[in-house]
Formats: sequence, C-alpha cells, structure tokens
Amino acid sequence: MLVSLQVGSLISPAYACGCGAMVPSKDSQVAVDRETSVVDWDGRTEQIVMRLTVRGNAPEAAWIMPVPHRASVELGDSGLFSELSVLTAPEHVTRHYFWPRSHDWPFSGSGNVGDGAAAPSAGAPSVQVVGRERLGPFDVARLAATDPEALQQWLEDNGFDLPDRLATALKPYVDQKWEYVAIRLAPQESGTPLTGTLDPLRLRFASDRLVYPMRLSKLASTPQQLGLYVLAPHRMEPRGSIGGDAPEVTYAGRIDPRSVVAETRALRELTGEKPVFLTAIEQSFPHPERIDGDHRLRASAADTPYRTKVYENQLLTVGGIPVWVLSLLAAVLVAAATVLLVLRARRRGVVPPPVPVG
Repeated sequence: MLVSLQVGSLISPAYACGCGAMVPSKDSQVAVDRETSVVDWDGRTEQIVMRLTVRGNAPEAAWIMPVPHRASVELGDSGLFSELSVLTAPEHVTRHYFWPRSHDWPFSGSGNVGDGAAAPSAGAPSVQVVGRERLGPFDVARLAATDPEALQQWLEDNGFDLPDRLATALKPYVDQKWEYVAIRLAPQESGTPLTGTLDPLRLRFASDRLVYPMRLSKLASTPQQLGLYVLAPHRMEPRGSIGGDAPEVTYAGRIDPRSVVAETRALRELTGEKPVFLTAIEQSFPHPERIDGDHRLRASAADTPYRTKVYENQLLTVGGIPVWVLSLLAAVLVAAATVLLVLRARRRGVVPPPVPVG
C-alpha cells in the first residue's frame, strides 16, 4: 500500500538544518548555507514557511521534519522573505566625531570609518501515510507513527537509509504522538546537482503553543545558524537557548500588513491581513550536538519595540571642510587679531593701567 518516495539509497551521517534532518544521496554531499523561516501563530494555528539555500553535488536529498499535529503542506511565496527583510532592515545612524582619526587627513588621506495531531486510533499500523503530494520539485509524504523503530524502518524501506541514531532522536516525538513530513528534494532538471535557493515550503498545523522543532538538528556535523521571523499577537521570545548561544532579537515591532508598505501581498496572504507583532530572532549553534530540545516561544513581559541600529562614524565637516580645521583657523585668526590690537595700542602710546599689588 505504501508508495516509494524514490529517493534512492541515502547514507549517514544525516546533515541538519534549523529544523528537521537532511540526508544526501549516496556518495554525494549537501550542505545548508542558509535557512530562513517565518513562523505565524494566532494562538490556535501555526504556520512555518521555510526556504533553504543549499550547495553540494547531491542529485537529490531527503528532509524529515516532525510536527505536533497533522500538517498541510504547500509551496510558499518567496516574496514573503523579501517583504520581511525590508520591514526589519537595520536603521542606519550617522555619528560625528570632532578630531581626525587614523583614516582621516592628515594621517592617511580622506575617508570615513564605519562601525560597524491526535494519536492514531487503536489497532492502526505503527506507521501511517496520511497524505502524499507533489509540490513543484518536492515529493512530500506526511506520516504518523507510534514506534520510532517502525518509523525508521518505513523510511529505510522507502528509500531513506538513515543512521541508527535517528531512531533515538525521533523517540521523543513518537512519545508525544507527533507526526512527520518527509520530503524528497530534487532539482528542477534531472541529473543536475541540488544547489542554490530552493522554493519555500509552507506547513500549517493546529497548535495551542508556539513551537519550532529543533531536536533533530543535534545530528548536524557542522555549526548551525537559525534565523526566525515570528508573527504573533505579542512580542515573542524563546524559553531557553536549548544548547546554543543566547538568542538575539534583531527586530521587534507591531505591523499592519495593510498599511506598512505597499508591497506586502505575501505577508497579507499569510496573516490574513490582521495586525501582528513581528519579532526577528537570530541564534547560533556552534556545537549542534548539545541541542537538547525544541524551541518553545512565549510572550515577552512587554511588547517593547526594538530595531537594530548600524552606526556610521563620520568626521564633522562644514561645506566639506573638517570642523577641527576651521576651529584651528579661527583660533589662529583670533590670536593674530589680539596681537595686532596690542601692537596698535602701543604705537598710540596707550599704556594699560598698572595692576594694584596687595
């Protein structure tokens, strides 16, 4: 009854991206250079839109992502990421300084310095295929499982030759009765390497809490970088670092997709045009083997807005002339004028009165 995913023979170790496990085809390599995810949550339903930029010589690869409830999968809109990038762009601030620095004249010429779902019913098989779609270059299977070893066996029987430790990594999800999205990634043209920016995928599932799956990323053999755009009623923050560096908020602010900018079609389609609070979060995982759970996000104590500022230091000038030069010239002129006045007074015989002593 099961239809093969036709991904061919895949070998361990599994590579990982921000959420899920990625495995290249046999005798090939694939790496995720950049992963950007948008998470939209209204208190009842969560949506995750993921876009991966990959490189390597693999003709195909497999990606497995756990989800807390049954998920629908469709192609996402790549324009969403451009819209959010514009909304969260850093604010550029110019700071002026008075005295010349090492890059300014007369030291080294002119120039400026910048600083920078429900459990399967009783008697159901341990692995169920609950959906199957072909979305652009992706072959998508949605699975439910009650036994991690059975899930691993099904994946292997259908072309996913995964490492034994994946069964251990999947067990917490099986215990919580999560389901899975298994995706075959392949280039548009047969025989060419899987490389470049892939079409984004959009997953939608019921959830009464905002969760971002990360546990399988501990299988990664290289440092991981997580970037999240979180759309929710309030400013959100991770409950912990889950084994990585401290998460960093790079943007926080309330937005109205109907009015912030003219070109927010993809954002309006995702959020239903409702005003939301946007939080952008960056986090590094230099040692992915230390990842010990999934990101569970909660509302911050206050909806405090924040925007990253990029400072550019510039030498203070007037009409293109450094102010320190003008100040020195003014001081010289004042001194010269004082000397001239004293000399002129002496020629006229005007002697200043003596200063009283005692």
